[in-house]
This record gives sequence, structure tokens and C-alpha cells, in this order.
Amino acid sequence: MAEVPFIAIEGPIGIGKTSLAKKLSVHFDFHLLKEIVEENPFLGKFYDDIDEWSFQTEMFFLCNRFKQLEDIEQKYLLENKAVVADYHISKNMIFAKRTLQADKFEKYEQIYHILTKDMPVPNMMIYLHASLDTILKRIRLRGREIEQNIKASYLAQLAQDYEDYMNEFEKLHPEIPVIRINGDEMDFVKHQDNLDYIINQVDLHLNNHKTVAKN
Repeated sequence: MAEVPFIAIEGPIGIGKTSLAKKLSVHFDFHLLKEIVEENPFLGKFYDDIDEWSFQTEMFFLCNRFKQLEDIEQKYLLENKAVVADYHISKNMIFAKRTLQADKFEKYEQIYHILTKDMPVPNMMIYLHASLDTILKRIRLRGREIEQNIKASYLAQLAQDYEDYMNEFEKLHPEIPVIRINGDEMDFVKHQDNLDYIINQVDLHLNNHKTVAKN
């Protein structure tokens, strides 16, 4: 792990990434980095017609996340200030592979690699996952109007894409600890003991890193 804690939380739509990031930010006094979602002017159109609006939607997210990470690196990480984020920029490729047609994906991938080449990489990942029923329930509960037209089949595919991605991530980055949280079994918003468990897991990895760094 890098010297300054940089924690990213990932998982499918509606799984609770932002809620957990907020709680960890408060507990550890880390800077909170939230992704820009509802500000995306193409998102509502995207959920109505994925093929028509996917490239515009993904490009907006990529450019905004690039700018956010650039700012975070300059203002916090290089100043030895810890950060917890409710996303990892590599999630862009999960969505792009699922939604973009081959010719547009090729262009997108080239731009993605150019922009992210020197971006800071999280040194701890928290992966939230759950069944489709749980994901649908949480999306309904938070009540974002633009998300009400999301097809269950799209969410099911996305959940599997995330699972494949995280399995690959752990193989490619064995040095980065991944904390897996099953959303079907744990609700850290409603149950403090579930939140305490996650906090303890994060603490454990942070302390392990300090020990390694000293040695």
C-alpha cells in the first residue's frame, strides 16, 4: 500500500457505496470523494435508450472522474491526507464494455488509458455485492427518479460484470487488500454491528500496513 491511505469502495448500482464512504470518512476523519452521478445530463436518456446515449454518458463520467482524481492527488494525497472514495475510476471500463458498441468502445478505451495512465491508485478496496433482489430493493428505497427505468436484466449483467472484474482485480493486484462485504447478509446503514465489523476490517489492514512500513 501507498503511504497515505486511499480507500475505494466499489459495487453495483444502489449497493450502498456512498453511504459506506460517508460513514468511514466520519469515523477515520478521511477526506470523502463522491462520484458525480445525477449531474450527468445524459444519464436519464441513457436508462431509456442505452445504445443511443451510452457513449455520451460514459465520456461524461470518465472526464469528471479524471478531474476529480487529479484534484484529489494534488490537494490531499500529495499532502499526506487520507481519502475514501465511493468509486474506483476503473469501473468505467466495466460499464463501457457492457454498454458501448465495438467501434465506440475502441475509441473510448484509447481515451481511458491516456487519461488514467498516471492517476493515483487506491491502496485498499472495499467490494460491496448482493443478489439482484437486494440491489433492486435498495434502488427503490433511495428513490432516484432517473434510476427507476433501469432494467433488472441490465442490473443482473452488471452485478456479474463486477464480480468478474473484482476477481480479476485481485489476481492483477495481489498487493492491494480487498474487503468483500455481502449485502444480503449485512446492512451497515441499519445495523451498527455490521458497520463496526467493516470498520474493524479497515483498521486491521491499515495497521498491517503501518507494521510493514516500519519494518
